[in-house]
Amino acid sequence: MIIINNFIEYKALEGKVIGVSDWHTIDQAQINRFAEATLDHQWIHTDKEKAEKEGPFKSTIAHGYLTLSLIPYLWKQIAEVRNVKMEINYGIENLKFGQAVPVDSEVRLQAAIKSVIDLRGTVKVVVEAKLLIKDYAKPAYVGDVIFLYHFI
Repeated sequence: MIIINNFIEYKALEGKVIGVSDWHTIDQAQINRFAEATLDHQWIHTDKEKAEKEGPFKSTIAHGYLTLSLIPYLWKQIAEVRNVKMEINYGIENLKFGQAVPVDSEVRLQAAIKSVIDLRGTVKVVVEAKLLIKDYAKPAYVGDVIFLYHFI
């Protein structure tokens, strides 16, 4: 894990892949909990038998937004940003889903720092987030995650 204490240390990472998280298994229980929380019960996610018989992936798959919601959890395994009085998830740009995530897949986040800008005391960081799936060539998604930091 990398530790970032201030704007200068963040800026030094610009243009670099800074690491990957641990592997995380997305099981059916997690998919079902996400379906309950979001009211998205589409059969391709929650009906194992139908997905195996009729679905293009021959198993249930994780919701795309479930995989996105893992970013904060996985990001914290890559970087610890210290001396922050406030951190804001500002947005995601240029996001493309490239591969479905079948149930019981292991995923991990790869992060690269694209840009670090000081906006009069607010530090805007753009991180290229790539969700890798174990044993798959294509990532689940690639997108630019934007964080705003107010350092102490």
